Amino acid sequence: MTQPSSLASPFTITASRVAWACPWYAVRQDDLILPDGQPGVYNVIDKGDAVWIVPVTPQGEIVLIHNYRHTLGEWCWELPAGGIKDGQTPLEAAQAELSEEIGGTAADWRFLLRAATMNGLGNEMGYFYLATGVALGPTHHEPTEVMTLHCLPLAEAVRMARAGQINDAVSIMALLLAAAELEHASDE
Repeated sequence: MTQPSSLASPFTITASRVAWACPWYAVRQDDLILPDGQPGVYNVIDKGDAVWIVPVTPQGEIVLIHNYRHTLGEWCWELPAGGIKDGQTPLEAAQAELSEEIGGTAADWRFLLRAATMNGLGNEMGYFYLATGVALGPTHHEPTEVMTLHCLPLAEAVRMARAGQINDAVSIMALLLAAAELEHASDE
């Protein structure tokens, strides 16, 4: 059974401070009174919201990126994604990230859902989009973005997600959600 989100917090925050910060996120430490009355500390990764895009070409192929992730020390299959900048709507951020990472423009955009991406650790909310009719062009990668583009049939991308070849959990979720939408649309 799910609880309504309007319930009051069981924690009382007595103090809050930024313990560490960089341009992309901060670690906030909250001093709390726990539900049992005891004091506690909760560390929160304070991060801006982000977007993930499932790009589909006119041929029905999914565009994946093969991205080197320094944090893991390995190459990862992912969907285009990125942070929402100040003043951007989630859709504007999705359109900008699609252009930057795969040089893409889309004929149609469909909002899929908004979901917490790391709710046990941080406060980032993800906005997920399905972009169809995607045409590819020149990319505009940031210096830390080392990636290649790959257009794959939907069935192959879904197989990779289910086989663990795509190891970015948020990309897997978005891809499987979009696949259900795409398969449903093709049945109509």
